[in-house]
Amino acid sequence: MDNLSNKIEANDKSISDVLSDIKYTVDYFQREFKWEERHIEQLVSDLTSAFLNEYEDNHERKDVEKYNSYYLGPFVVNKKSGNRSIIDGQQRLTSITLLLIYLNNLQKQLGLTEKIESLIFSEKYGEKSFNIQVDERISCMDELFRKGEYEVKDTDDESTINMTARYNDIEKAFPEEIKNHVLPFFIDWLKYNVILVEIVAYSDENAYTIFETMNDRGLNLTPTEMLKGFILSRFSDNKKRQKANELWKKSMQELHKYDKDEDLRFVQAWFRAQYADTIRPGKAGSKNEDFEKIGTRFHSWFRDNLDKAGILQENSEDFQSFIDYDFKFFLHAYLKIMEAEREFKNPFQHIYYISRWGIANSLSYPLLLAPLKIEDNPYQIQQKMNAVARYIETFVVKRSINFRKFASSSIRYTMYTLVKEIRRKDIDELNNILEHKLASMDENWDGINKFRLHGQNRIFVKFLLSRITAHIEQKTGLNSSFEKYYHNPGGKPFEVEHIWADKFEEHRDEFEQESDFQEYRNRLGALVLLPRGTNQSYGDKPYKNKLGHYIKENLLVQSLSNLTYQNNPNFLNMKNHLNLPFKPHLDFKKEDIIERQSLYQAICESIWGK
Repeated sequence: MDNLSNKIEANDKSISDVLSDIKYTVDYFQREFKWEERHIEQLVSDLTSAFLNEYEDNHERKDVEKYNSYYLGPFVVNKKSGNRSIIDGQQRLTSITLLLIYLNNLQKQLGLTEKIESLIFSEKYGEKSFNIQVDERISCMDELFRKGEYEVKDTDDESTINMTARYNDIEKAFPEEIKNHVLPFFIDWLKYNVILVEIVAYSDENAYTIFETMNDRGLNLTPTEMLKGFILSRFSDNKKRQKANELWKKSMQELHKYDKDEDLRFVQAWFRAQYADTIRPGKAGSKNEDFEKIGTRFHSWFRDNLDKAGILQENSEDFQSFIDYDFKFFLHAYLKIMEAEREFKNPFQHIYYISRWGIANSLSYPLLLAPLKIEDNPYQIQQKMNAVARYIETFVVKRSINFRKFASSSIRYTMYTLVKEIRRKDIDELNNILEHKLASMDENWDGINKFRLHGQNRIFVKFLLSRITAHIEQKTGLNSSFEKYYHNPGGKPFEVEHIWADKFEEHRDEFEQESDFQEYRNRLGALVLLPRGTNQSYGDKPYKNKLGHYIKENLLVQSLSNLTYQNNPNFLNMKNHLNLPFKPHLDFKKEDIIERQSLYQAICESIWGK
């Protein structure tokens, strides 16, 4: 191996240094982009919180140079023949690129002109290419850059699907207080004050050795481990300290079965739910408060706020009690949430629902834990968490059918305020608070009248149709489940099907403009769920040709046919008992879609209340 091949360099660099007109490919053992919503939300929250903690309304842009830097971590590249291949860190760099694309689109909306395109792509000989270039992702990146949205295709790979979802998550997580004249300040800070350490290898062998070393050993203490160290150092009895240490280690193993960072999310949710009193106001220049500090450095926040956890600093017994009772109780409750998210089971079904369509975990987990008291028995825990989860589900469904966003950036203050309102409440008082909150929402079920499918809400439409379909089947006495229609493990997946084929010429008797036809064709009342394959086999046929096939499908689809209303006492009893306006549709015109919209609204009111 020559001297250059054996060389390894490490340098701290700003995001501007790393991405400005520099090309990267992604190495084969770093191929897929796998970040989930919680990862991107944490990144956006950490970056924006760090910036807002420095920003003041009276600052000029040159003042940003004096702001504290933010360390984003290391990344490794293999440099050969002038080409740079990312060995470790592509998850972070790809996410930063998605954030830059979002910021570029946001500033266009705001009429701002800060130049950041060179961090995203560069041009040579008149051809544009992205600075992190993977052929399979080019179409997605290009559409996100030009239009701010990308419609996922059946042929897209895992990375493209995840990138599209994470871009939408960035939009949801980005705080409102920066979406104005403050944005150029944030962009400056992101470009020049956010620092990474670039580690450069010049041979495949060294590159992989660094990758292996960084992922296998040499990890720093996490905030959870520092919290444990502080608490156990306050124990006066060595045997009790050893016992608490064993409990902590076993508990961390339980959490890490779900995710390597689940311990961090647990402590953040627990402390926010039970102890946090303050939150940063939603305006630029405000300082971080309890909720934000717990999100970034909960170990130091805890040390500075022992009184909020009911601990006297000089009292060893308080620390022991905190581990023996508080820690064990809230760990058990949190693990219930983890189980309920992954497997549908009563009585925690609403937690399962909101894990498919809900608010960010940084908001939902504290809400679920907030009303709990360590004296609560298992039944009380179940009642309280299901009540909160049902509230969250109703909240997001109402917002969604009215085309209202529920991004964490726009509802964080409302939800964190609710955390304090429901903290340690009995079930009756909790239910009263949550019912009042839902009743006072601006959005109502009338929004379904004009609700329709569009490029960005297909996941929600499938969620809603799955809930509606399973609900009426269960109420009819059939063995049905939400899982079957939303996931259908072990069977053919269900897909959203248009009752009308995409043939404007067949509907000119009711529509002069194709845009009006498409608007009605995509309305909720004109949509059902059908198994893949069935959907494809007769999707383009006229309605009357489909109707004979529909009688073999799920009950919501069957209800279009007159045969469903004959010799079917269970269905008719359900219809009458729930007062649902079911009726057969021998033809399917514009008026039929309007009637089905009203039916779907009535089913929603049956599920979630009026």
